[in-house]
Amino acid sequence: MIKIKTLMKMIPFLAMGIVVLNSCEGELDNLGSQLVDGNAADGYDKAYSLIAYNIDNSDLIRADASRLDSVRIGAFSESVFGGQKASYITQLRLNTYDPDFGTNPVIDSVVLTLKPRYETDSVDTTTKEDYIYPDGEVAAKKVVTTYPVSKYGNYKLAGEKTKFTIKVNEVNDFLGSTSDSLSSNKAVALGAEIGSKAFDGTVNSVVITKDSDASELLNRSVSYRMKLDSAFFQNKIIAKKGDQVLKDAASFIRYFKGISISVVENDGYLFSMAPNDAGITIYYKNDVTTDNVVTRTKAETTLNLGSGNVHLSSITYNRPAQYVTDMNSAVKVENLKNVDLPVTPAAVIYAQGMGGASFGIRIPAATLEALRKEYKDKKIGIVSAKIRLYNDASWDNTYKKPSNMLVKDRLLKGFLPDMTSLANAGYSLIKTANLSANNASYDIGITASLKTIIEDENFDPTKNKDFVINLGSYLVDSSSGTLLGQDYNTRAYNPYRIVLKGTDTGSTGQEIDIKSNVAQLRLIFTQK
Repeated sequence: MIKIKTLMKMIPFLAMGIVVLNSCEGELDNLGSQLVDGNAADGYDKAYSLIAYNIDNSDLIRADASRLDSVRIGAFSESVFGGQKASYITQLRLNTYDPDFGTNPVIDSVVLTLKPRYETDSVDTTTKEDYIYPDGEVAAKKVVTTYPVSKYGNYKLAGEKTKFTIKVNEVNDFLGSTSDSLSSNKAVALGAEIGSKAFDGTVNSVVITKDSDASELLNRSVSYRMKLDSAFFQNKIIAKKGDQVLKDAASFIRYFKGISISVVENDGYLFSMAPNDAGITIYYKNDVTTDNVVTRTKAETTLNLGSGNVHLSSITYNRPAQYVTDMNSAVKVENLKNVDLPVTPAAVIYAQGMGGASFGIRIPAATLEALRKEYKDKKIGIVSAKIRLYNDASWDNTYKKPSNMLVKDRLLKGFLPDMTSLANAGYSLIKTANLSANNASYDIGITASLKTIIEDENFDPTKNKDFVINLGSYLVDSSSGTLLGQDYNTRAYNPYRIVLKGTDTGSTGQEIDIKSNVAQLRLIFTQK
């Protein structure tokens, strides 16, 4: 216990802390830290060892349009989790069906536009004052502003700036309906390559203004543009004028089934973009007759890659031997709903987004029973309860560590009671510390969850309490700001990964030194 003098001085603050328990979880944690001398031999700050175990998700995740507010493209390899490669597959539709391309239409060019997310803290602007705009040979000024794409992975390889080759292939398999559930490991047959271009990891905007009056001739928003095979689209689209395959959407998506966007290389980084921002523009010329004079005239049509199309994030992995070995003792994701789930405590636990491993944390029944006894016999009041996890020494690289996690009760649906009862009171599910260092730590707030268990009159002393943890962030309603639901999150495209300290099998369920860095339950409590 806290020394008597200290306790007497702090009783008013303790009372205040208890009163506001349901109004400000974060402040209580801070208050508890002030009340308790963590270095004292007898204090209200205690730690208990937990059972941590790995969960094998079989390297797959649901990754169709309903789960993809963002998609990742690229390749990335490191020694712990191995190689990862992500490509983007999507249907496409005509902007107008049964189109009339005019007389003698011939394609000039076909351009795919992507809009990757980019950084704004490093901008390069080049200005060409003596630029000649080709359409009409107009004297103009051209300003190109270049931004680095947001990346996760290796910015450099062998001392050189990482470069990719982005390629586009036709899809040979019908992708189905937007209501279909698709997994990241879905096999999709690819056809001919219809485009390829080097990518240096940057995107740019272009503004061209006339010298004479400064009016804009072109204002192109930040994007990455690559030319596709004109002959392919001449035969696939233009030459099919009047054909049934262009007359309606149902026919078209079975005729031109989609495209795949990927990188050739196997190492580098992952970048992201909003799937509905991509598009294809076909630029062509046709004959226009006016007063018996035939003029070749510019025209264009677009292919819609946005909402309404099937989108799929295709993800593959190449795992190293140690990871495979550790996953052999992991819980299979399909077994998580088993009421009496046997688990193998793990010394290290793996967490990776995009279908990689997740982990479970078990509060042993014996620990819960001991706390229940303290609650009944000694009238303890839990002020703060959290699962604390530390970065493992094996994860000693400079890759950005995850800052958010998804947490759910293994056997129950929905959010933790903490997230619902304290949602409007400044509650934070995850609190992090030292993310840029090797001693990074994560606190998962479970105060309400633990109180619900040990204060339950129907307390079952034989039941463990398990939490399942994945990497990702919960999505919120754009208008109300409320969480959309446990299954609405960024996990399908979250690129982060980390290795955390797991279980000390010699002290499982026991009280441990608060300076320990194994997976632990940290409590701050009061006692009458």
